[in-house]
Amino acid sequence: MRARAWALLLVLCGTIFLEGIDVAMIAVAVPSIRSDLELSTGTAAWLLSAYVLGYAGFTLLGGRAADLLGRRRMFLIWLGAFLVFSGLGGFATEGWMLIVARFVTGVSAAFMTPAALSLITTSYAEGPERNKALLVFAGTGAGGFSLGLVIGGLLTELGWRWVFFAPVILAGALLVAALRLVPAPAGRSAPRGERGGFDLAGAATAAGAMLLLAFGVVRLEHGLDGWPLTAGAALAGLLLIAAFVGIERRVAVPLVRLGIFRTGSVVRAGLGALLFVGAFFGFQFVLTLYLQELRGWSSWQTAVALIAMGCDVVLAPTLTPRLVNRYGNARVILGGFVLAVLAYGFFLPVGPDWTYAVMFPALLLAGTAFALAYGPLMIAATDGVPESEQGLAGGLLNTGTQFGSAIGISAVTAVYGLASPEVGASAGETLSAYRAALVVPVAMVAVGTAVAVFGLRSRRGVPGAVVNTRPEQAGSDADFAQPTAVSEAR
Repeated sequence: MRARAWALLLVLCGTIFLEGIDVAMIAVAVPSIRSDLELSTGTAAWLLSAYVLGYAGFTLLGGRAADLLGRRRMFLIWLGAFLVFSGLGGFATEGWMLIVARFVTGVSAAFMTPAALSLITTSYAEGPERNKALLVFAGTGAGGFSLGLVIGGLLTELGWRWVFFAPVILAGALLVAALRLVPAPAGRSAPRGERGGFDLAGAATAAGAMLLLAFGVVRLEHGLDGWPLTAGAALAGLLLIAAFVGIERRVAVPLVRLGIFRTGSVVRAGLGALLFVGAFFGFQFVLTLYLQELRGWSSWQTAVALIAMGCDVVLAPTLTPRLVNRYGNARVILGGFVLAVLAYGFFLPVGPDWTYAVMFPALLLAGTAFALAYGPLMIAATDGVPESEQGLAGGLLNTGTQFGSAIGISAVTAVYGLASPEVGASAGETLSAYRAALVVPVAMVAVGTAVAVFGLRSRRGVPGAVVNTRPEQAGSDADFAQPTAVSEAR
């Protein structure tokens, strides 16, 4: 790629890095925020849940808005909103102020991130160049989260408000660079949404459904406590989805063309991302509890220990493109899921006094698995999709990842809560609760492995399909998609 293409990629990757580092730093700073503002446990938990609600609730709408209202416009507007509300969070003096700031910041990320992803898929030629860009994008996001744990620990020592102010500086620099580097749409024609009208009814029902479902998922961690509210939110969300489908079938310019769900690669990539990311965050959450609560490690020691899982920052843009070009997306994705099963399964018999040397290989395997699976899933979700729907494809993928992270953390929390012994129990009984919770990420990646195998078998089972072995084309989504379904969807 030329220098300008690399500069554009740097800016777009900067936004996913910003999103990752922001989430990690807030997670590290929650105990300090709670102590300083004298927040209740429930209010402190909502500092994280509000962001998840905003992100998961609006990412599908955000992806489609990029297609219909303009990718550059959505990217710049919501990057600016991210900057403003992150800064406002740093000045908050009450818990509700922080919750509102985190919710709107999550909404901003829900519009900004799919726009950035669709800018990549429409700015770089399909094939090795786009694959490389997407793998760098995926690795940068994971690297932002890993580094955010360490940076968050450092900034919290200076004062928790710095974890809100630091993203403002980075977002400001990215916004200035984006104004110059992000290309304006070719020609002067208005975006499709302006020409054909915007599906407001579809947008309202989609956002409402996602918000209610995300709320229900977040509440899973409460177990049986308050289950009527959890079940009611989930049921209302499902009813709104049914209403959304009915609306999309009737409108002239739908928010979501339902035919895209007949594209096998898009559906499998979204489901695979949900399972993989959910397992990854669930495992990391249980590991953090084990190190801090049972072993007595500080947040700083825990963050440094988890850096090993950030090896994907190096592997995603270097090793993964070579493997994708040689073996194709499906096989690399399958390899990532298999490594994840091994990594998480290794921790099932975790002991009360495991040394870091014993844990390190599994942490390295987990990071390598992320490098192998996440980037190719991103490629598979967008390959073969028409340019006019790249934002939608990115929104569907991000919806899967956000719901996956919420499901993974909520599920392990619920299992841990059910298996936790009474206060004053022995370390062995507490350890059993961690082991029970670790079953959740293992089960999620095991199911994901089956999905990946099904994708590979589906390709082989397509009548007349020829497996492409040319290195320059093996990285396409051909071996992860159902070509007949793609053609029908188009």
